[in-house]
Amino acid sequence: MRVHILQHAAFEGLGCIAPWLEETKCKVTKTSFFESTSLPPLDRIDLIIVLGGPMSVNDEEHFPWFRTEKQFLKNAIASRKAILGICLGAQLLANCMGEPVYPNRRKEIGWFPVKASGEKKPLLYRFPPQLEAFHWHGDTFDLPDKAILLATSEACENQAFQIRPLVIGLQFHLELTPELVKKLIKNCRQELLPSLFVQPEEVMLDQSPEKYRRANREMINILNYMKKGIEEKSTQL
Repeated sequence: MRVHILQHAAFEGLGCIAPWLEETKCKVTKTSFFESTSLPPLDRIDLIIVLGGPMSVNDEEHFPWFRTEKQFLKNAIASRKAILGICLGAQLLANCMGEPVYPNRRKEIGWFPVKASGEKKPLLYRFPPQLEAFHWHGDTFDLPDKAILLATSEACENQAFQIRPLVIGLQFHLELTPELVKKLIKNCRQELLPSLFVQPEEVMLDQSPEKYRRANREMINILNYMKKGIEEKSTQL
């Protein structure tokens, strides 16, 4: 399987996704927009993974490559490619489909539960009824046309969505490791202002290994779900 990574910040990496890519023997390529804006032809890609970042999707003046990336994702959706968008990645998916991205009523930073929406339509990915996930976002978005809401939280309604079987957006992080959380805090500490849904640094760091394992297992479940869908699609061609 051919996987292309879109990375927006050096400190926001793949986490538990990296060993899965190796174990499943994927051919991996990457565009790190802080180094290069070069993108491969879509016919050389099976799955696009769009990582997070501290910037706003609306800030095209300071990050002009957003225009290129949004068009790339728009073309990928039209070409029925599999796409997984994480945090900023989910916002980019919504925005490239014409939906606004704007400040949420509250910032959500730290470990907070997300709840499955209850949708049980065929071909939809199903989250557990409740899952503890890591969040670091101040923006939210309107759901794209034909998107199905998969998960929500107390602080933010649109936490996960799916468009057709192979496009999934997650506002939250399931891929993170303790090392990546430390990097996030180091690089974005200025955002940790006291608020109802902003945890103190020491609380975010004082979490059990099992909490990471549960979140990482859910990420692997999503990746396996998408891999299966890609393989089934290829047998139908």
